[in-house]
Amino acid sequence: MKTKAVRLYGKKDLRLEEFELPQIKENEILAKVICDSLCMSSYKAASQGSDHKRIPNDVDINPTIIGHEFAGELVEVGSKWQSQFKVGNKFSIQPALNYVDGPVGILSAPGYSYRFIGGDATYVIIPNEVMELGCLLPYDGEGFYPASLSEPLSCVIGAIHANYHTTPGSYIHKMEIVDGGKMALLAGVGPMGLAAINYVLHREDRKPSLLVVTDIDQTRLDRAAGLYSVAFAASRGIDLRYINTALFANPIEDMKALTGGDGFNDIFVFAPVAPVIEQADALLAFDGCLNFFAGPSDASFKAPLNFYNVHYAYTHVVGTSGGNTDDIKEALDMMSKGLDPAGLVTHIGGINSVIDATLHLPQIPGGKKLIYNHLEMPLTPIADFAEKGKNNSVFKQLAIICERNKGLWSVEAETYLLRNADKLN
Repeated sequence: MKTKAVRLYGKKDLRLEEFELPQIKENEILAKVICDSLCMSSYKAASQGSDHKRIPNDVDINPTIIGHEFAGELVEVGSKWQSQFKVGNKFSIQPALNYVDGPVGILSAPGYSYRFIGGDATYVIIPNEVMELGCLLPYDGEGFYPASLSEPLSCVIGAIHANYHTTPGSYIHKMEIVDGGKMALLAGVGPMGLAAINYVLHREDRKPSLLVVTDIDQTRLDRAAGLYSVAFAASRGIDLRYINTALFANPIEDMKALTGGDGFNDIFVFAPVAPVIEQADALLAFDGCLNFFAGPSDASFKAPLNFYNVHYAYTHVVGTSGGNTDDIKEALDMMSKGLDPAGLVTHIGGINSVIDATLHLPQIPGGKKLIYNHLEMPLTPIADFAEKGKNNSVFKQLAIICERNKGLWSVEAETYLLRNADKLN
């Protein structure tokens, strides 16, 4: 079967190509990819080429398919897996395999390391190790984009689970955020910050009493407050505050005052910016945990840290890169119970828009860029649908559907787009 895919050949060398997939083996599965959400990690991989830890050294002659936040349906199942998976099953994938005996090393991952599987393709071959490691995950919900966004949601789930605290003198780490504690998300209204807010407000087992979300862009803060309101947070027992730190003469003093002067038990940093890390360090409470969520591209990135407090105030620093399979399962389960990740999505596009969008991702404003691989469509902000609808009936109807859903993407919009894509052009 032929597939059309965006392949990586080297630093900033992405090519949209059509080529023949090999016949699947008895331990493999052929799948149709419906959608993929673009991730800043793909931008880093495309920028670094084979210098990236997950990209093979021979990518120039054996190019890999990029994209790792994808969902679709199974087309052909090899005999080994026919008792577990059926043709037509919808799926999500945990891309971080950490497969010791894999073909490209222990950090192999779909979307980085493989020739025949990645999110930005029309059809892919799912290799045996994905199933062996339990990383092919059934999705029984409506639509496809929630399954695609289960991967980024799992990243914030994993980060929140990774925080820890201690009881002085016991040397026992108590994993997770402090239940009923004070929590801050700094630079927290980008796509991953929004995912974290959504998760914190919807989880049942553990939540903070105070959640402070900061940024220096009031428009982004206002959008976040519209998506995840203070009133809804209050109904969940959480005092949610959105704060523009650019308006504060002394952000550290003013934010600390919100905690009664004690500081925050759990702080998550969503931008690889040294001053934001310094701010987080200064805001930590006794036994506070700083989670550096945002992965920098610069291998020599550094920021000052108060090591006096590490020693005497029991402050901790952690960092996570992606979520594990249990985190994605938790994400899928929460979606089945009503958590909708649509607030992350601000742009929709077709496979023809992947290369330019990926290489310029840091410069494109807004949240997640959601790609439908079997369509040709320019990357288009949802906010622009109405204007484009003046000359195109599909965009006109999409604008109406999104307006009914508070300006957000939805299963209804996705279904309409997939049914009418041939009319886009």
